[in-house]
Amino acid sequence: MKLGVTDMEIEVRAGTVDDVALLLSFIRSMAKFEKLEVTATEDILRESLFGDRPVAHTLLAFADGRPAAYAVYFFTFATTVGKRGLWLDDLYVNPEFRGKGIAKALLAYLADLAIEKKCGRFEWMVLDWNKSAIEFYEGMGATVLDDWRICRLDGDDIAGVAEQLVRVGDGG
Repeated sequence: MKLGVTDMEIEVRAGTVDDVALLLSFIRSMAKFEKLEVTATEDILRESLFGDRPVAHTLLAFADGRPAAYAVYFFTFATTVGKRGLWLDDLYVNPEFRGKGIAKALLAYLADLAIEKKCGRFEWMVLDWNKSAIEFYEGMGATVLDDWRICRLDGDDIAGVAEQLVRVGDGG
């Protein structure tokens, strides 16, 4: 699909298994910016995104045939609204393409998808120090929820909690 942005037209399409190396490159660039460690590999992404049971969807944006941005999203469920939600996990625009409306176009595309899929919510996270992103999102009409905190278990911490499981009987 072609989308119009500030002074150019971009091509947006779903990622494919052939895009795994490009996706990992985008993920590494975003992680560097956000000061995060990347443990994903091409094999992990290939299986997670394009295997028998994909867990998320990807979008790639190209400007003049060059990779400009990517997004990763998946669907959730919110019991309080009784509907699915669209969760945007990653949105990253290469620095040379920033300020041209590409992020806005991708958000609009995903908001349109959320309406099509009858989602009650469209949500994502933003780092508290990324003031320009916060201002951008608020400018798009998003509410930044200050009273919610993310809880996370990683690696060995997941195993530590799982070890607390007490099974009784056969379980049928």
